[in-house]
Amino acid sequence: MKKRIVVAITGASGAIYAKLLLEKLQQLSAQIDQVAVVMSDNAKQVWQHELDNEDYQNIPLKFYAKSDFMAPFASGSARFDTMVIVPCSMGTLGRIAGGISDDLVTRAADVILKERRKLILVARDMPFSLIHIRNMATVTEAGGIICPAIPSYYSQPKTIEEVAMTVVNRVIDLIGLDNQTYRWNENE
Repeated sequence: MKKRIVVAITGASGAIYAKLLLEKLQQLSAQIDQVAVVMSDNAKQVWQHELDNEDYQNIPLKFYAKSDFMAPFASGSARFDTMVIVPCSMGTLGRIAGGISDDLVTRAADVILKERRKLILVARDMPFSLIHIRNMATVTEAGGIICPAIPSYYSQPKTIEEVAMTVVNRVIDLIGLDNQTYRWNENE
């Protein structure tokens, strides 16, 4: 069964994670039926600042406005099975934890949770306050997966992109896609 995935990009720092995930999903397109993307205005500004480009405009995926409640994944009947919010701001996390569906990102997350589908939040902030931790607990108890953007180093990454890919590869695994990547004690 091919995956139907929503990728939401918020204004938290870490645009590189979103960029690399979208590229990786395109590479794995044989396993995917559809990828829909929602990108906030703040996310566009952060992308431009951190990556020094606006290449998100050239990504050949369907983008939806944050205010587009007519997007198919705003309803559980559309059967999108996975949503990844990358990077996930603490404000977005808090609204999801509070059940506040005030835009397409939080509405889609609410739909994914109520339908018992897979919600992956790539939290990108530090340090965590007690409020952040409690919001993470709430989302986890509701069925979401908190996947902080904490890279691993046992694969000995050499570039910033390779470091960021350690997080993206974990997200790909959590989505349930077959992926060739470094595995602890499996690549020797």
